[in-house]
Amino acid sequence: MFHNQVLKKRILIFGSNGTLGQRLTEYYSKNKFVELLTSSNQDESFVPNVDYVQADFCNREEVKNTILRFFPDYIINAAAFTNVDLSETERELAWKINVKGVEYITEASRVLDSRIIHFSTDYIFDGIKGPYHENDKANPLGYYARTKLASENVLRLSGTYHTIIRLNVLYGIAAKSRPDFVRWVVESLRNKKEIRIVTDQINNPTFIDDLIDAINRVIQFQRTGIYHIGGREFLSRYDFTLRIADFFNLDKSLIKPIITEELNQASKRPLKSGLITIKAESEIGFKAHSIEETFALMKEELNL
Repeated sequence: MFHNQVLKKRILIFGSNGTLGQRLTEYYSKNKFVELLTSSNQDESFVPNVDYVQADFCNREEVKNTILRFFPDYIINAAAFTNVDLSETERELAWKINVKGVEYITEASRVLDSRIIHFSTDYIFDGIKGPYHENDKANPLGYYARTKLASENVLRLSGTYHTIIRLNVLYGIAAKSRPDFVRWVVESLRNKKEIRIVTDQINNPTFIDDLIDAINRVIQFQRTGIYHIGGREFLSRYDFTLRIADFFNLDKSLIKPIITEELNQASKRPLKSGLITIKAESEIGFKAHSIEETFALMKEELNL
């Protein structure tokens, strides 16, 4: 009688109103084999027609109650304080969200044996000898990077089933988020605005839908540990911007090359960075789209 019934996976997404959270919510809300609960700080979900619980990620009881009431198989933690420069001054808040929030998740998931999927960043490396493998030595340059490394350590010591996915320069579509880097470049150049782009930051930007595919594969193969996810090509932010301008037929003379130092940012950035994805390719069959393929997908969805 029961052999053809597929058990639904119960997935809880924290930070569901963020850029990644929205895209994940849209994706899993359409999956009939998933029972989904979403949660963010705001009063309501930015994605309509989903089960949603408002919870303050800095509040231990609210986080734990959300988990214990739903009994998830998987907790995807897309909640984060991601403003790199603001982290230097708003240290307490950055630590509360990026580290304490993860502690609260682990406390509840230990009780239920839920699996945690958490996101980290190439910023945990110093950018001297990139690109990086999963087991390369971390050396964070700024406070944001330190909180993200601390969140990884919380998980390592927690005794939970967990997967840490590191990514860099996330781009792609989320309906109610500020424009990602690609859309910002397209809109700026279409409005004939001059933009200053750094030539000395190298990485392999991560397309949001490739990341979601990787998350899905981690769940499918029940993988734990650390995975690096990113694009196929390593290139400077300036070269990435030129590729955007080429694809969308925009005026490249408006793109002015500068170096990172000229920006006088509050936090230091790793320069020669990026993430090597061989482990994800061999263990979970991850395969990133080419840069131009990702632009084509965005163009089609947004009518850019």
